[in-house]
Amino acid sequence: MKAHKNNVFIKISIIVVIGMLLLVPAAMIKSLIVEREATQREARLEVGAKWGQEQTISGPCISVPFLRYIKQVSAKDSIGKVMLVKEYIHFLPSELFINGNIYPERRNRGIYEIVVYNSKIKISGVFKRIDFSGFDIPMNSIQLDKAVISIGINDLRGIEKQVSLRWNGEKSLFNPGMVSNDVFESGINALVNISDYDSAAYSFSFDLDLKGSQLLYFIPVGEVTDVNIVSSWKNPSFNGAFLPDTRTVTDSGFVANWNILNLNRNFPQQWVGSNYKIAPSAFGIDLLVPVDNYQKSMRSIKYALLFIALTFMVFFFVEVLQKVFIHPVQYILVGFALIIFYTLLLSISEHINYNAAFFVSALATLLLIAAYVKAILKSNILTGLISGILLILYTFIFVIIQLQDYALLIGSIGLFVILALVMFISRKIDWYNLNMDDKALTISEKD
Repeated sequence: MKAHKNNVFIKISIIVVIGMLLLVPAAMIKSLIVEREATQREARLEVGAKWGQEQTISGPCISVPFLRYIKQVSAKDSIGKVMLVKEYIHFLPSELFINGNIYPERRNRGIYEIVVYNSKIKISGVFKRIDFSGFDIPMNSIQLDKAVISIGINDLRGIEKQVSLRWNGEKSLFNPGMVSNDVFESGINALVNISDYDSAAYSFSFDLDLKGSQLLYFIPVGEVTDVNIVSSWKNPSFNGAFLPDTRTVTDSGFVANWNILNLNRNFPQQWVGSNYKIAPSAFGIDLLVPVDNYQKSMRSIKYALLFIALTFMVFFFVEVLQKVFIHPVQYILVGFALIIFYTLLLSISEHINYNAAFFVSALATLLLIAAYVKAILKSNILTGLISGILLILYTFIFVIIQLQDYALLIGSIGLFVILALVMFISRKIDWYNLNMDDKALTISEKD
């Protein structure tokens, strides 16, 4: 009896070792998926570098310079010296309205698809009368004639036309660059007249034709910020700090509207210097490519161990119940066929729809394994049984990949059912008296 138990233990141990070793090429394929995904990102960056990168539109913001003296003390000079420095007071609008149309385009770089866009954006709003009473700064230190209005734009190469500012009925052109990096790192600016104290408010508006890649974000700098975006893209993802208050997504595109208050973000309407960061409040649209084959391929290969284990379990039970002998080398060859499925899936999905790639790869792997099983077992019934079980497993994995939100639930239920079937099939096997040598028929004996 001890020899019988040892035979079963040795065979199970060999199968387990083979399964573990097959995880090495599975890990290599995972690395290949990561590498191909990185190559795709490089292709997007390369196209974006020539067309326009991901864009975030910030502002507008009025920056008013003022002069003040500071005392600088060094380690060598305890008395120190007095220096005259320029700083800025920043004011944000009381009302901000953004209306935009996004016109997406698909571009290809080699085998990779990249989404770029043109956009036409109308920005308007109102600044309240600029009031310096809240700051402890002498009025003779404030340079009113050098006040500028600034617009933050990530990639200035995306600007297609000259941008004209309409400020209280007067027109002027924007200049490139920032006079201060306190609020924006990159953008455009224009001089504005804020010395008219008879004006209770200052109205502004300008049109922006902007190119970019995949993302278009905004920052809600108004006391009330209203953003309305229309596009023909039918697979948008609304990301960032705020989701739309209303949105409609159809096969012909989407319409989305955000209405955001200053109380919803963590910076005030006016401040001095660089005390506040506005970037964390960005929100907007991600023009998603509908099918990301790399994400799905990565999700599918995470089930490689489960797939190998279940397939080997089927072969082992065929050995036990049908009294046939399957050599460890044959386990290895079938295991490699299962692993190559993921390579086929990755490579084919780069050229055709992922679901079609999964079908082609699974069918090719099933036919290969079925032909091999038929050759070694010489049984149509066993070949059909193993092929049917593999078909069920591939279908099970495919369903899990498609139902991302319910993947854990479906996977748990599926594993529970599989465990119940294994326990039911093996309930009458006498493992103590099972002899893998004497009772099993070798392939040569069957021939």
